[in-house]
Amino acid sequence: MSNALHDHDQTHDQQDHVSCCTVDEKVSEHTHDHNHQEGTLKLFIPAGLSLLLLACALVFDYYLKPAFFTGWLRVCWYGAAYLPVAWPVWKDAFNTLRKGEIFTEFLLMTIATIGAFAIGEFPEGVAVMLFYAVGEIFQTLAVRRAKLNINKLLDQRPEQVTVIENNQPQLIKAANVKIGSIIELKPGEKLGLDGELLSEVASFNTAALTGESKPDKKRKGEPVLAGMINLNTVTLIKVTTAFQDSKLSRILNLVQHAATQKAKTELFIRKFARYYTPTVALLAILICVAPYFIVSEYIFREWLYRALIFLVISCPCALVISIPLGYFGGIGAASRNGILFKGGNFLDVMAGIRHVVLDKTGTLTQGVFQVQVVKINPEFDKTEILNLVNVLESKSTHPIATAIHRYVGELNHTLSFQHIEEIPGHGLKGLINNKELLVGNFRLMDKFAIEHHENLSGISDTVIAIAYDKKFAGYIIIADEIKADAAGAIQELHRMNIKTTILSGDQHTLVKNLADKLGIDTAFGDLLPEDKVNKLKEIKNQNEHVAFVGDGVNDAPVIALSDVGIAMGGLGSDATIETADVVIQDDKPSKIATAIHIGKKTRQLVWQNITLAFGVKAIVLLLGAGGLATLWEAVFADVGVALLAILNAIRIQHMRF
Repeated sequence: MSNALHDHDQTHDQQDHVSCCTVDEKVSEHTHDHNHQEGTLKLFIPAGLSLLLLACALVFDYYLKPAFFTGWLRVCWYGAAYLPVAWPVWKDAFNTLRKGEIFTEFLLMTIATIGAFAIGEFPEGVAVMLFYAVGEIFQTLAVRRAKLNINKLLDQRPEQVTVIENNQPQLIKAANVKIGSIIELKPGEKLGLDGELLSEVASFNTAALTGESKPDKKRKGEPVLAGMINLNTVTLIKVTTAFQDSKLSRILNLVQHAATQKAKTELFIRKFARYYTPTVALLAILICVAPYFIVSEYIFREWLYRALIFLVISCPCALVISIPLGYFGGIGAASRNGILFKGGNFLDVMAGIRHVVLDKTGTLTQGVFQVQVVKINPEFDKTEILNLVNVLESKSTHPIATAIHRYVGELNHTLSFQHIEEIPGHGLKGLINNKELLVGNFRLMDKFAIEHHENLSGISDTVIAIAYDKKFAGYIIIADEIKADAAGAIQELHRMNIKTTILSGDQHTLVKNLADKLGIDTAFGDLLPEDKVNKLKEIKNQNEHVAFVGDGVNDAPVIALSDVGIAMGGLGSDATIETADVVIQDDKPSKIATAIHIGKKTRQLVWQNITLAFGVKAIVLLLGAGGLATLWEAVFADVGVALLAILNAIRIQHMRF
């Protein structure tokens, strides 16, 4: 059933794809819902016709018993009830046979139902194929619904946008808008492309991107992203990214391809099904033939009936459909909470995490620094030094550079460095007018033997040391703000018996102070990138499953080493989306625990389905072999259990985390 379902679903995905237009959004959604309902009704037409004919036949057989309902007329009637649901299965069986796939559910169902007709069990033959077809329809709808839920959640890109050309608004396709164009966004409209805000201030609903409906106020010059909804006044935005390269497009592509990354459980079940089905088929043949040599009163019809029961039960539909659907539902549930998993395999990994290692800046703190203190030694010109530092830091993307630029102001473009070098874990070095400028931590001063006598051990904020022309020039103290939900996030992790550790390049006293405030178990500061790797190796050597949470760029080696890498603020960095296994879109540390909860619940549902499917099938297989079960019980063991497993799997799509 799984192969046919996949092909069938792909076709309908193309027909049912959602496009949200800024101008006619309500109309397009209504049209889509109408088309979706029509497509669903068409799926049920063959099964409905078959059910009507079967119901009439059962009434004739067991209640009215008319004289005409005998012989060939009775056979043809049941045949007419059988064909509408059997024909698609026959085609699938033929196509899979051409590909060399013999032991498929399509062929087994075909043999089982034709065998039932051959021994005169017409109602059972029709019923088996009918319920199989109905089960396939419900499975198709369940998978389609899971995919549509994610598409509706993420594909918020309007097809058309209003572009200002020659001071006149023009409605054009978003895919045709060029970088640098000016978009006019009215209140209530969705932004179609990433850009830079030109208006002084605007408020946006970012729920499509972050899962949070709280308005986000943006100011002139700040980035705004496709999918955001303008809340207040008419707003002008300068396009900075092509339609297909927007953050939302990249995220949508990421989630749509997440299903290709299979969890170990899913891969095992698929491999198991390849051996399970032919094994049970072989047992069915033995059940039919072997008693001839053992039983004194061998009745072929009776043992063939038992063999047919085995064939029906052998279909592994409940496993090969409900388990992938469970993981896909987990990915969808995470997406609704602003968490992007790159595959079902990472849901499994998150469920087993026992230790969360966190970066500091941008993970537990806002990453929005403010200059608090500037101390420049009297022998240096303060304005000159700050201008030099501002130009040098402009070559860095670190939030500290932004804070310095905000404090100093516009760059002095008359200053030109001959050489700029970033020293990992230390800071920046630049050469201007044959004089060396160093800006970074005090380890940088020590590295270049810059003598200083500052005692800043009591400072709990970030200190940026400055040296110019081989002399210590002073320092800048910059403060960062702890995120509002950071303490609650750590408490929730501890409630789940998960250890927490900070690894940071900031000075140890600053990191330790933050850890004490938040209740984090262990903290390490003054770490170079290679030191972080070594610390993480030490943690992993304790046989603990480790998740690392950071920015996904500077900490790439640590993310690669961890069992799962989690990126905070994925909407702010393209590299973050590429590097991490899991992306938390709204920067909230509390979503770490949410991701783990979703992983645990997904794994729980998957194992419930595995236990249900194997348990019921094993019981009915034994009853069927002993002649105590009929084809009706076999139908329940196959299609009924598959439907129960699917209903269980999709529960996660409606859970609150």
